[in-house]
Amino acid sequence: MQYQAVEMSVFEAILARRSVRCYTSQAVDNATVRLLLEAAVHAPTAFHDEAWAFAVIQDKSELRLLSDRAKPLFINELRRSGRSRSEHALEAFSDPAQNIFYDAGTLIVICADSMSPFAAADCWLAAENLMLAACAMGLGTCVIGSALPALNVATIKAGFGIPEKFSAIAPIVVGYPVEETKPTPRRQPYILNRIPVEQQ
Repeated sequence: MQYQAVEMSVFEAILARRSVRCYTSQAVDNATVRLLLEAAVHAPTAFHDEAWAFAVIQDKSELRLLSDRAKPLFINELRRSGRSRSEHALEAFSDPAQNIFYDAGTLIVICADSMSPFAAADCWLAAENLMLAACAMGLGTCVIGSALPALNVATIKAGFGIPEKFSAIAPIVVGYPVEETKPTPRRQPYILNRIPVEQQ
């Protein structure tokens, strides 16, 4: 497989990665998607299970329908879990015009074989690989956790070709950002134990 040349170091990609919520209409081609999946499957995997699998959805009308089905399910999930304190979030997901995929043209759903005990962890490691590779290639990404309740409904899974034994774990939109996304401040690492002071 041919690898696209990139100019970012790994650490530069870590610092440059953003959650992008505004995309151009430019499509992500199949060769690029395959490169991203190649990066994903080089993530660490417990017991070398490689329990991940991928569903790639690139039909904007299907993504719009999925968004419309996902919003009420996610609102119910928020209310059941007691995380509905944010009225702003509830209003956003109640808005018929809101597209939870931000009009991106590609959704990659990383799925886990539910029989593997560490499959979900493996999928999230694969997700980070994919997002860092996308950043280095000039693409934007965003994890769409609000899509999970819908993506794990049996009929919806079947419609996207996801076998019953797999669970959707990490839905990630991929596309070309409209503009540069500004960094958000992060707290310094919260270290629970004492690190020895280096001797001079």
